[in-house]
Amino acid sequence: MFRISNHYVSKIVFLLLFVEVLVLLGAAYIGVAVRMLDLGDPAASAHLDHFFTSAVAFTVAIIFSMSAMGMYQLDFDEGLRHPFFMKLMPSFLMGFAILALLFYMAPELSFGRGAMALTFALAAVGIFVARMAFFKSSEARFLQSRIMFLGGGPLAKECSELAQKHSNYHRYEIAGFIPTPSEELCIDTTKVLKVRDGDSLVSLVRQYNVSEIVVSVQNRRGGFPIKELLDCKLQGIRVTDAATFFERETCQIRVDSLQPSWLVFGGGFDQSFVRTFMKRTFDLVCSTLILALTFPLMLLAALFVKMEDRGPVFYSQERVGKDGKTFYVHKFRSMRVDAEKAGKPQWAAQNDPRVTRFGNFMRKTRIDELPQILNVFKGEMSFVGPRPERPYFVEQLIEVVPYYNVRHSVKPGITGWAQVRYGYGSSAEDALQKLQYDLYYVKNNSLFLDVLILINTLKVVLFRSGR
Repeated sequence: MFRISNHYVSKIVFLLLFVEVLVLLGAAYIGVAVRMLDLGDPAASAHLDHFFTSAVAFTVAIIFSMSAMGMYQLDFDEGLRHPFFMKLMPSFLMGFAILALLFYMAPELSFGRGAMALTFALAAVGIFVARMAFFKSSEARFLQSRIMFLGGGPLAKECSELAQKHSNYHRYEIAGFIPTPSEELCIDTTKVLKVRDGDSLVSLVRQYNVSEIVVSVQNRRGGFPIKELLDCKLQGIRVTDAATFFERETCQIRVDSLQPSWLVFGGGFDQSFVRTFMKRTFDLVCSTLILALTFPLMLLAALFVKMEDRGPVFYSQERVGKDGKTFYVHKFRSMRVDAEKAGKPQWAAQNDPRVTRFGNFMRKTRIDELPQILNVFKGEMSFVGPRPERPYFVEQLIEVVPYYNVRHSVKPGITGWAQVRYGYGSSAEDALQKLQYDLYYVKNNSLFLDVLILINTLKVVLFRSGR
């Protein structure tokens, strides 16, 4: 993995994306050349010279559509089976719709119907071949990393289990464990590496051909080999602590094994003026575009909410925002009018009987969230950020969930990393899992991550996998 604007990006996914960009650009050029160009015609050659913008537009539209369909959330077990085609065809249909709108607004970019059909056919074949080669090569050992765990206790066991999962983005081969005397042994004894007297950590790494050491020791007092770890790092061997390993592999920050110093001295948590200005600009631009595109849909939603039970169209509810300040969030009403007739706040449950029929549809498609655009314009919320919770629940969660208040260091959002990665939550345990995603966002927030979250939100809406 490597980082773009603090966000961890898989090298495998990046490589696949790069190859498919080349495939799509090539398909656009070949499709137009075969369909339209007579290579001996100077005018036609001149047309091809100015075709780059159209080819880029085609590539961006298809890559965006494939991302929205989740085609870059790879599953090596799935490979090229049925779900691949179930995602590829809708991706191309979405891309075609985007291009049709673009070509209507800018006719000079248009391919022509015949060239467009040929380009799409070539692109589909090219992407299939690229993915077939990619999934075949993913079985090769050169894509695996050999890692060693320093530690043999509960934390090392948890890290190794994570590494052994058939990861979508990274494959590991575990060379073994080097336990420390201060910890109870919780791993398979056959995986413990034999350390002879006089063996240094560097020599063990060389002996077992290890490229990375994961330091998974909770108690680092007494006998912790800090000098040997430094020697390994100076020899070009990657040394990673457990918190960073979890952050990298799960895009979460695990609070149960987190050292406060890691948060204090680690990178991220950018709240500079430049980031704040870019964030606010992004919020206003996105909110304006979404409002313009969805205003007719919002009018229909208001009509259906009113028709279903003749109750209020909107509801406002107190939520906790940035720096713990409260504000009132606005949504389309998705529950019965008497949803909390007992007077006590309740967690919303999955398949909650209080949700109306149309309200259930709005929740799955996130239509009920659209009135929160008003909160964004007022500056109480961002378009992307942690989900705002009610003060009643915040008071409870602060008591039982470590670092819960950290999420209040940024504005809450209409959509967020936790919503697109974890989805539904209705308990303190769910709140803990979502907090770990929220902490990742707060630590690594950037314009790049905001754009990724918006693309993932579109996927959630399309597949109706919202809360």
